[in-house]
Amino acid sequence: MAHTDHQTMRGALRREIAGTIGLLTDEHDFRAMRGYRSFTFDDHKIYLEQVEALLRTRAFQGSHTTIALFDPQEYAEFCAETGLDPDIPSSRTRFTAELAATGPTVPFEGQPLADLVPALVDEAVRQATREYASMLLARLGACATCGEDLGRAAFIRASHLLVRILDTAHQGCRHLVCSVMGTPETLVSALHADEHAQGATHLDEAEALEFTTVLALGLATRSPGGLVMRTSAPGTSDRIYGWRLRGDGLEPLTAGEVFDAYCTDIDSGDLISPESGVDYCAPPDLGDEEATPGHDH
Repeated sequence: MAHTDHQTMRGALRREIAGTIGLLTDEHDFRAMRGYRSFTFDDHKIYLEQVEALLRTRAFQGSHTTIALFDPQEYAEFCAETGLDPDIPSSRTRFTAELAATGPTVPFEGQPLADLVPALVDEAVRQATREYASMLLARLGACATCGEDLGRAAFIRASHLLVRILDTAHQGCRHLVCSVMGTPETLVSALHADEHAQGATHLDEAEALEFTTVLALGLATRSPGGLVMRTSAPGTSDRIYGWRLRGDGLEPLTAGEVFDAYCTDIDSGDLISPESGVDYCAPPDLGDEEATPGHDH
């Protein structure tokens, strides 16, 4: 009886343990790991099928699992820095535990692996973009005149502008894209904002942080770029409008400029037929930009 009770308690404890799986999402990374003798898989398709089966089994047993993006090059660097042997499973486990704490992850909630992998890759891109933009903001340092942290001031200003953009937007689902082209490489960030029936706006925190950081970088460096929004609501035409980054603020695009941007092929310059059921329009007034927090020097 006591033995049975112990087994029952251990089973309950197992359900309390969260797990992380480091996933090799593409064939190239899978081939790189095959260089280790202790990595016994030899077919990427079968490997993915086995991962999905394991995820479903854990979910059926009541266990929570997150998926991390396993990068073989980062793994090799991790082992070199920590003195671990990369050709033993316990080293891969240690690296996966590190990914769970610091790397991009997505939870398994019963979705097919074919849907989960793109979400994981998108999360990795978001994290890399946010970290790169944050690094560039940090490098700006302090104002030589007043000592204010330029990156922090730009982030506060970008946050205020984003709130104003969402507050003045038409009702419905909003999709925003911000692009900044003057940094060493072009950065693009997207943000989805859904409005609930009660009028509250739901944002993904990771998306919002990345979007605000990229916008802040464009404002702080006065780089060329832009921000466009598309709003969608049942029974109405979609609306598309936007702003160009100008100085440390946003300058509204005219309806004609928005139309030209969306109805011109970037490569050839040829005209593209406008989308049916879409209005290309000027953006709402964001109010007095002078009142927006920012750096004055």
